[in-house]
Amino acid sequence: MAIELRKNCACSLLVPTSMGIRLTPVEGQPFHCSEMFCMQVTSAETNVASIASYLGLPVKVLTTFVKGSPISRMIKDNLASRHMAYEGKDVEQGGPWGYRHQFNLADSGFGSRGPRVHNDRAGEVGRTLNVKDFDLDRTFGKEGVQIVHLSGLVGALSPETSTFCLELARAAKKHGTRISFDLNYRASFWKGREAELSRNFAEIASLSDILVGNEEDFQLCLGIEGPEAGGKDIAAKIGSFKGMIERVAKAYPNATVFATTLREVVSSNCHQWGAIMSESGHWHVAEPREITVLDRIGGGDGFVGGLLYAVLKGWSPEKWIQFGWASGALATTQLTDYAQPADEEQVWSIWKGNARVLR
Repeated sequence: MAIELRKNCACSLLVPTSMGIRLTPVEGQPFHCSEMFCMQVTSAETNVASIASYLGLPVKVLTTFVKGSPISRMIKDNLASRHMAYEGKDVEQGGPWGYRHQFNLADSGFGSRGPRVHNDRAGEVGRTLNVKDFDLDRTFGKEGVQIVHLSGLVGALSPETSTFCLELARAAKKHGTRISFDLNYRASFWKGREAELSRNFAEIASLSDILVGNEEDFQLCLGIEGPEAGGKDIAAKIGSFKGMIERVAKAYPNATVFATTLREVVSSNCHQWGAIMSESGHWHVAEPREITVLDRIGGGDGFVGGLLYAVLKGWSPEKWIQFGWASGALATTQLTDYAQPADEEQVWSIWKGNARVLR
């Protein structure tokens, strides 16, 4: 196997994150003209971790909370319900104009109307994440972690969180914990900080064992030439995506696994969904095929979560991308932006295209 994991660890998967709330109109309506909304706890990183936590592996979340906030209480209760341990400082709100948790305003789209997502992150408490608030020697050394999953969303939130993610990567490397890094480029986060974030992301990538990103992520975060321009058919572009990944692998030889999802949007509720992965130079491809989408948000996180779960289970590499593909497809069938698999069989049934009733 390409990735050798630490043994006898208290934590299979560790995710640093900034938690928030997601508001979604009911019945697929546009946000601006809706009066009824579903409110859920959210973060991209816990979306990833949900595959492992629902399937029984020990997961831990590093985050920060607003002290005394009912939203913080909701988040803590939600994480517990998802079988996730959490550790984080309770930060004083500082009055009505102080800290709060982020709000994600999400229109899921429907049919020919595409999704729209507006991020309201003013005063976000997660921007204060600091390694000084955590005992990394205890977490990585005494307790032990098999994989830490880092996200470019957290890495670019603020100068403090950039340093936080970089120090986590260094500590993980020191203790033999494997590092997964999903680049997750966001232009609004990078504005005015391009040089600083390019340096930090390049160092984290150089320490990582698993690198995940789409063509925009690899180009704009790491300066890697993207795939050649082509037609709309995503399956026809797999060769050029492989070329991009080969360039990433050459630039970051410490990593042994590189993955990207492939998505062609037919309508908001019908996608061609695929993925490619290079593992120690061996290619594994999930050819794009049609999936029915209830809400696309979280599909990519589900893919990463499924891939990491398969790695943690010690399965053969060809199963990593299969389970990742199916976990991402599962996430798009649920109203939450994270998948909640009942068991492994449910995920494998999706991969096999078996949607028959199970009695």
